[in-house]
Amino acid sequence: MSNQKPVIAIGLDAAEPRLIEQWIAQGHLKNLQKIRKKGIYGRIDNTVNYCGASTEYSTTEPLWVTFNTGCRAHTTGYWDTTKYFPENYGIVCDIVKSGYDYQEFPPFYALGKDYKVAVFDVPVVTLSEQVNGVQILGWGGHYPYTVSDSEPPELFPKIIEKYGKNPVLHNDNGLWWHKNYVKWIRQALKTSIDGHKKIARDLLRQQKWDLFLMAFGETHTAGHDLYNYSQPDHPLYPHLTKNGTAPDPVLETYKEVDKAIGEILEEVAEDAYILCFSVHGMAANFTDLLSMAVLPELLYRYSFSGKVALAPGKIGTTAGPIITKPIRNSWAGEIWSQIYEPNPLKKLWRTWTHKKFLRGKKHGLLSPYSLLDPPIEQELDMAWMPSMWYSSLWPEMKAFALPAFTNGHIRINLKGRDRDGIVAPDEYDVLCDEITNILYRLKNGRTGEPVVRHVARTRQSPTKDDPKLPDSDLVVLWNQPITDVVDSPDLGRIGPLTHCRAGGHSSQGFLMATGPGIVAGLNLSEGEAVDVPATILELMGAPIPEYFEGKSLIEASVLEKH
Repeated sequence: MSNQKPVIAIGLDAAEPRLIEQWIAQGHLKNLQKIRKKGIYGRIDNTVNYCGASTEYSTTEPLWVTFNTGCRAHTTGYWDTTKYFPENYGIVCDIVKSGYDYQEFPPFYALGKDYKVAVFDVPVVTLSEQVNGVQILGWGGHYPYTVSDSEPPELFPKIIEKYGKNPVLHNDNGLWWHKNYVKWIRQALKTSIDGHKKIARDLLRQQKWDLFLMAFGETHTAGHDLYNYSQPDHPLYPHLTKNGTAPDPVLETYKEVDKAIGEILEEVAEDAYILCFSVHGMAANFTDLLSMAVLPELLYRYSFSGKVALAPGKIGTTAGPIITKPIRNSWAGEIWSQIYEPNPLKKLWRTWTHKKFLRGKKHGLLSPYSLLDPPIEQELDMAWMPSMWYSSLWPEMKAFALPAFTNGHIRINLKGRDRDGIVAPDEYDVLCDEITNILYRLKNGRTGEPVVRHVARTRQSPTKDDPKLPDSDLVVLWNQPITDVVDSPDLGRIGPLTHCRAGGHSSQGFLMATGPGIVAGLNLSEGEAVDVPATILELMGAPIPEYFEGKSLIEASVLEKH
């Protein structure tokens, strides 16, 4: 057992610092307010390295891997949960197996026999033999990309027997327009938080841990599914709330988590270090609709001159109203119903008919319902994403949008690299520049403002064979505010389209800490998610690996004086 004070680190997955600060100031989050008042606080602002350039980054799973390993994505080679295979244009995204394998860089808390460690529901991590203590993974969380298991293995069945299965795990689908779903998810989040609290308290009663590390995934789910019922910066907010009189469901979730944190800390020694953090935040979802639907359609129009497949409109006219009452039972079904159909009677039929009649192809695109039918050789988990509907056409396209979350990802169909590549390596740079210029000319069809903030190149040479490079050649960072209509002077209008998940990832998270030697009221220096594990190890008095790319955000000299 270490002689250092215990460290209790509690993650609030995708908790938005802007909301945390607002709700602390308004007195809603009393336990987080106490921690902040007694200790230090600061935002963390994440970046990633593309071709040597520091670029804003907000993709959740790689950021959790960055937290877990102390290394950035360009070092781990883990960029996303989706994997593209150039030999057959295939895509794999498994909700359990598509996390990082931790073979090259282990979890930072895998400290061996000298430290007693408890790990509970940290996302995108695996069980490690080098943890001296308890590991419980995948009991709950928002698609945590890990197994539902424990070490010791007999512990997980006991947890299920005592507390039941987590109702949210792999069931939070973001259907903001289904009243029954919204009602269910609000209650399911409360049940999930209560389970997290009780399991955590049980673990803390067992013994004194050198490190107790856990995460609440409920803040992630609430942000994705309920942000438009909570925040007026979402365009659907005025259509879904009644003059602000209904309880704010995101605030309700944060308050429940705050209350749970207070009860968990009742089991903790007074001399412990307490950290609460999020590795990134959540804002109005200005990314998913553009990355998942608009971008693949733009590249379809670019590759097949004169053709349109999805939601064409006329630039210069007033955009149609926001879709506030979707009719399908999935977002994929909603978007597929907006595939271009010039015949008004056929369009009406396609809008209202049963999904079993909507299989097959339209404009060369495979419907999501066809992709879910065997023997189509596609990864079932991604059939819902519109970019996959264009996948049978990828071999014929110069460039195509890979299925991805948050930012847009573009793959160049390169000769010698992709099976049926049609772009010669000496044409690569010119093509990237042309597509980039098209993207920078995109406008928000409702405001006229630019839609694209930045387009990043991911490789210096198109033929460089480095397995740690991302699958995409171009990464598109979108501008706020959220929009459902995009105008391209080159390729026409796309939209209105049905809004996707209400909340989307933002690059900023937060860290607050209190404990022996930490001066109250100080603001943290600028940091990123990569710095949080080094900070935890510093407080533990444990060695910080030389390969870490982050640094402790709490100066050692302050702690040494204590």
